[in-house]
Amino acid sequence: MTYLWVIIIYLTILVIVGAWRSRRVRTQDDFMVAGRNLSAKVLVGTLLATWIGSGSIIASAGLAYDKGLPALWFDAGVWVALIVLYLIAGRARKLAQYTVPDILELRYNKYARILGTIVTMVAYTAIVSYQFRAGGMVLNLITGIPVETGIIITAVFVIGYTVLAGLISVVYTDVVNGIIMTIGLFIALPFLISDAGGVSSIAERLPEMHLSVLGDMSLLEALGYSLPTMLLLLGESGMYQRFFSAKDEKAAKRSVLGWLAGTIIIETLIVVIAIIGRAIFTDIDSEMVILYSVRDALPLVIGCLCLAAIVAVIVSTADSFLLVPSTNLIRDIYQRFINPQASQKRILIYSRIVVVALGLFAFVQVTFFEKVLAMAIYAYTMYGVGITPVVMAAFFWKRATSAGGVSSIGSGMIVTVIWEILSQPWDIPTVYPALGVSIFCLVFVSLMTRKPDSSQLQPFFAGSI
Repeated sequence: MTYLWVIIIYLTILVIVGAWRSRRVRTQDDFMVAGRNLSAKVLVGTLLATWIGSGSIIASAGLAYDKGLPALWFDAGVWVALIVLYLIAGRARKLAQYTVPDILELRYNKYARILGTIVTMVAYTAIVSYQFRAGGMVLNLITGIPVETGIIITAVFVIGYTVLAGLISVVYTDVVNGIIMTIGLFIALPFLISDAGGVSSIAERLPEMHLSVLGDMSLLEALGYSLPTMLLLLGESGMYQRFFSAKDEKAAKRSVLGWLAGTIIIETLIVVIAIIGRAIFTDIDSEMVILYSVRDALPLVIGCLCLAAIVAVIVSTADSFLLVPSTNLIRDIYQRFINPQASQKRILIYSRIVVVALGLFAFVQVTFFEKVLAMAIYAYTMYGVGITPVVMAAFFWKRATSAGGVSSIGSGMIVTVIWEILSQPWDIPTVYPALGVSIFCLVFVSLMTRKPDSSQLQPFFAGSI
């Protein structure tokens, strides 16, 4: 019960912070982009805490338990994406938009905005859904309550917290959560090595393939883990929303460097801890390995704080991925097409209503997948093939046209759904056919249609048209 009470107290503090921050929410800028006033240091913290959610703590760790070091292929796509994003961050902040669909209409047309919003809503509510599942798994391990009950508790907390103050409350608690979790994982490492009997003992207990580059995976399978994560991050709406929240272009660009360093360190640490956990815990659900390692290997006080931070990071990730589609529906559908003259007060009220509705939609999806990893790959692929090619083309390819962009988004989304319904024929990961069709449509249709007007290019290629 000690673990439970620490987590309750920790989350209560987050609620108090959220309620206090909610007093500063007066406008759309406050709720959606934190007043466009975030420093590089704050951005690094919130970007790290948003990305290192259950996709890393549960899915990546579970893959490391089953596959060993080859699980780093799941994370390697992120590291490549961050290098590319360094070139984009400042340019994205200069656009001073609110959402990725804002970018899509600016570069393509209103239909790209609508399709982009649909893809984001489908993919991001799936991501929120597996955060709910991860929260339920943690509460089950700590308290023994059924996972289903834990999922409900997590969902209620996430939805309520997001409704309070939007991005302005999430980003500052992200920083604290990320710091505590990172310190806890670093402290856990030597304790786990000691419990396992030392490095040599760990190596003896692990299958030989766990310490190789590919393990028992083919290169095609390994890239099937890397590509979805890389594609998701290159077009990830929550990340662009944080770039839009930066106080200036320099802060946005500098934040990527800190994010890259932190991500490499933390994700590698998670994989290593999971591998050591495999040598200690031989009969557990693979996706629970980090949770068992923290609970059983650390002194009580440190273990409590670390588990509380893990729960908080899961909540932070869910908050962020819930806020994005909510922002999209209000900004890109309601405000753009239904009521362009809506008052700031009405926008805030409707934003909070949409947060609740999408939170409930995410909760319904919990039963669709049994494993967090499977849900993550599906969501990453859906968004990555539907949005990322056109976002990258917006910044790097002047010849991309409106028709090419729209056809790319639509085809990527459709092929993803069909390939998943067919249960990945011939054991080919969904990302390959979906990405191939999306890029083909983008390139072929763009080359077959009239070049874009200079007005579409100017915001993205100022001075080089």
